[in-house]
Amino acid sequence: MTSRRDFLKTSAGVGVGAAVSLGSAQPLRGAPAVHKSVVVPVAVASGNGLEAVETAVRSVTQGGDTLDAVVEGVNIVERDPGDASVGFGGLPNLDGVVQLDSSVMHGPSRGAGAVACIEGIKTPSSVARDVMRYTDHVLLVGEGAQRFALSMGYQLEDLLTERSRRRWIEWRATMSDRDDYLTLEETGHAVPGSSRQEDYGLGLLDSHDGVRPQGTINCNVINSDGDLSGVTTTSGLAWKVPGRVGDSPIVGAGLYVDNDVGACGSTGRGEAVIKTCGSHSVVELMRSGMSPTDACLEALRRIVTFTVEPRLRNADGRPSFGVNYYAINKNGDHGGASIYSGGRYAVCRDGETRHEDLAYLFERRG
Repeated sequence: MTSRRDFLKTSAGVGVGAAVSLGSAQPLRGAPAVHKSVVVPVAVASGNGLEAVETAVRSVTQGGDTLDAVVEGVNIVERDPGDASVGFGGLPNLDGVVQLDSSVMHGPSRGAGAVACIEGIKTPSSVARDVMRYTDHVLLVGEGAQRFALSMGYQLEDLLTERSRRRWIEWRATMSDRDDYLTLEETGHAVPGSSRQEDYGLGLLDSHDGVRPQGTINCNVINSDGDLSGVTTTSGLAWKVPGRVGDSPIVGAGLYVDNDVGACGSTGRGEAVIKTCGSHSVVELMRSGMSPTDACLEALRRIVTFTVEPRLRNADGRPSFGVNYYAINKNGDHGGASIYSGGRYAVCRDGETRHEDLAYLFERRG
């Protein structure tokens, strides 16, 4: 008979032998190989983001963090007074005050941060990143967001450039025939720097309704390890009601990143994107197997379906505004789409920075 001590000894020996055997065993035939995929670094952005995508790819190629890369990229546009859609020089609200919105998402850490209606800070995307890194919150707004930025060392600055101020004065003068402001025809003077071609440049401000310019920059990047991050930043809808918040600082609307799936951001009419949880929808559609472009198109179809208000539809019954989506999936595939034709997005891949045409739902008329 075997004693309990002998049994335990024998059992221990079998366990060691089994461990040694398992450690040296060959994988079962047909078992899936586990490996880490290598992706070519890619960045995509809205059409005003050529420098942003180039900067982002260069940064991650040199080993930089993906979130730092996209924030560094959009900082270029936020500080550029020539871009009236973002940051310094952005078109103001109804009262002539520039209010900025931004959100960031960091794929590897699942982190997110955002600010809305922040005044006097040129780079709201950097503040959004600080909200993510140094607080237990996701979104700070208004005066609280500004006070937080100042506590982090940001400088309070006047964000209204002379050109944007003049655009606001022109709008204010023509907004009503029942107030005390004279129209340009009545004054006999043109407002310098007010031409639509000069101010709107390369179509960076989406103005499908001919009245309310809107513009934003979104930038998303993936590095060679397959890690993703994204940022969206904007001055929002021109002449907006003070305190209005668009989709840009709303996680899941103007930006969404899932490090297991992909990243997406948007530009255009924020209210339409918010109501359809736009960027989150695109990422979930990519999760189901759709390509970035097809996912963007499907999310735009939801916006068309949701747009039932007569005031927001044209004679064809289609949206009288524009929305664009820009996306990258986990494999580094990228794409983008717009409600109407004619849009482009910026991409940097394999050392080449270029514009590519956005897919679209409808041909633009006129």
